[in-house]
Amino acid sequence: MEQKEARNIPLALELKGITKTFGTIKANYNVDLELKHGEILALLGENGSGKTTLMNMVAGIYYPDEGQIFVDGEEVVIRSPKDAFDHKIGMIHQHFKLVDLFSAAENVVLGVKDGKKFNISEVNERVQKIADRYGFIIDPKEKVHEMSVSQKQTVEILKVLYRGADILILDEPTAVLTPQETAKLFAVLRKMKEDGKSIIIITHKLHEVLSISDRVAVLRKGEYIGTVNTSESTESSLTEMMVGKKITLNIDRSEPHDVVERLSVSGLSGLNAEGLKVLDNVSFTAYGGEILGIAGIAGSGQRELLEAIAGIYSPESGEILYNDPKGGAQVNLRKKTPLQIRELGVRLSFVPEDRLGMGLVGSMDITDNIMLRSYRSGFVLLNRSDPKKLAEEIVNDLEVATPHLNTPVRRLSGGNVQKVLVGREIASAPSLLMAAYPVRGLDINSSYAIYNLLNEQKERGVAVILVGEDLDVLLALCDRILVINSGRVTGILDGRTATKEEVGFLMTKSDRVENTDPEGGAA
Repeated sequence: MEQKEARNIPLALELKGITKTFGTIKANYNVDLELKHGEILALLGENGSGKTTLMNMVAGIYYPDEGQIFVDGEEVVIRSPKDAFDHKIGMIHQHFKLVDLFSAAENVVLGVKDGKKFNISEVNERVQKIADRYGFIIDPKEKVHEMSVSQKQTVEILKVLYRGADILILDEPTAVLTPQETAKLFAVLRKMKEDGKSIIIITHKLHEVLSISDRVAVLRKGEYIGTVNTSESTESSLTEMMVGKKITLNIDRSEPHDVVERLSVSGLSGLNAEGLKVLDNVSFTAYGGEILGIAGIAGSGQRELLEAIAGIYSPESGEILYNDPKGGAQVNLRKKTPLQIRELGVRLSFVPEDRLGMGLVGSMDITDNIMLRSYRSGFVLLNRSDPKKLAEEIVNDLEVATPHLNTPVRRLSGGNVQKVLVGREIASAPSLLMAAYPVRGLDINSSYAIYNLLNEQKERGVAVILVGEDLDVLLALCDRILVINSGRVTGILDGRTATKEEVGFLMTKSDRVENTDPEGGAA
């Protein structure tokens, strides 16, 4: 642990005894935190450890029940985001708050009241100067709806810099970025650090923490555990601080055996509600006994692809041929209803941002939500013993934090809701399991429990299709990785030999790449 050192220069930011409660839940309890001038501090902790809540108090979104906040050695009171900006503090949230029809510069200046007459030419010039100073590549005149995700994030960062922020807080800044975009962001952050800015990054990605930060502060169950120098830390040591015990961080990927062709997709094309093409001649093969990863920038067609296989989305053309292991018959899933597809053994576990919006009913308890998958109308009496037993297994295996099985799902934290959703699908003995973002927002301990469950399904001969955001995990877990961009397959790579750079390149490449599938699937 780092010891306090004598210093003449006051800290950029210091928190003392910060406590925040929501009803009976203590989100933060007596938290101390120090941020030096010109440093990058990573803030780590499991789901529900209070990281974002703590930073929201610094940014003026919440107000602490107890404790003090000091900026440059002076105690301050922050009751609103405006107060935070007055103290040169700005927070870049994970979900952007931009007006799509406005330009980058218009979004940057929106809400600024400096007493000057608005002149868009001067704003464009000032925004461009800030961008050039730190190495951002952006056109101030470009409309937000025409931008990539990384460009939108750039606009959010420029917003706080334009307002004069010297302390920047970034919440999961790399969650939706490619490796190349992440590298560019980190280069910009290092320039900002050299310029004297103080930066706090909230992230779950330990390899990024070790790459970009100077020190790491750890929270556990709302309490401050300590701060360590990054140079003296490892992924294992940081994980142990986060969870309070040693955790094995190795993903045990076995060699596929008894591989059989389970699903063959060919020429799949389709439009979204706005009439735009979201799937463009997609073709690939998924095998029982392997994990096929799907990588792509958010909104590249991953969701529509999985929903087409599950019968939820209707593509315009193409075939989805499923080899039924029970009778050996080949079935075209495009001609089946979602219920018929489920009865064949196809399972879709999709974890969207709104976890309660798909698959779970918030007012029901865990057992009742388990029953949703097996319930059929027409029965007067329902058997609750089997679903209850399954619910108990899910709670125990995935360590779902719940007072009891009768607790309504909406009262659980987002991460625990997600465990119930994923656990239910995996427990249903599928022959084809599709998991989209199954560890999104989960802490590292819970994430590895999900990875192990997916590996177990593979060992049982299940064809697993995994859509993920973390390329390190896809490369360590998957046998093959299908890369999709703008609805087109740009390549299929061997998960054992591919690199993040190769996958990242294909994620942003617009042309189809031929002959990249090491297993003979369509490319």
